[in-house]
Amino acid sequence: MGRRDPRIDAYIEKSADFARPVLRHIRDVVHAACPDVEETMKWSFPHFDYKGIMASMAAFKEHCTLGFWHAEEVVGPDAKDGAMGQFGRITSMKDLPATKVLTAYVKQAAALKDAGVKPKRAASPRKAAKPGKAADAPVPDDLGTALKRNEKAATAFRDFSPSHRREYVEWITEAKRAETRAKRVSQTVAWLAEGKPRNWKYL
Repeated sequence: MGRRDPRIDAYIEKSADFARPVLRHIRDVVHAACPDVEETMKWSFPHFDYKGIMASMAAFKEHCTLGFWHAEEVVGPDAKDGAMGQFGRITSMKDLPATKVLTAYVKQAAALKDAGVKPKRAASPRKAAKPGKAADAPVPDDLGTALKRNEKAATAFRDFSPSHRREYVEWITEAKRAETRAKRVSQTVAWLAEGKPRNWKYL
């Protein structure tokens, strides 16, 4: 049987008024579609585990997000850019897929876990010193080199969703000074080694 985590009840209650019905609905659909799912908190926001991480949701000041671990295999071309997850910035129930569609996504995600399918990912950071793509953005050479020296950070970067990887890449490439860029690369590797997404402080 599945398991609900009281920490997620607390997380929802502390969220903004607009976010509560959204998070509750996502939670109920996930449990209905995958009865054996277990809840947990990772990186300070709710995750749904079923034979490993299956999906996660988060609430911010003005929007919510929902993301599947098997992003490409579950949502495919319907995925939206612009926020952590594959459904864009969710500000109300209207921004969520229909319950029937969302249920199908959850069942597909669970089926992929049952089959032992690994999520499709961008090229390994070990090869990132050469032009490659992470979330539709070239992986900077300095980041690729730094990741080669830290296996834990490299694994976290590889396992993150495309939007998570893009957030780090853009943060680094937007630096205007070499010193600032070097500090951001160092900080990125440190946070990745702890399994943290770029905007973990705001989760």
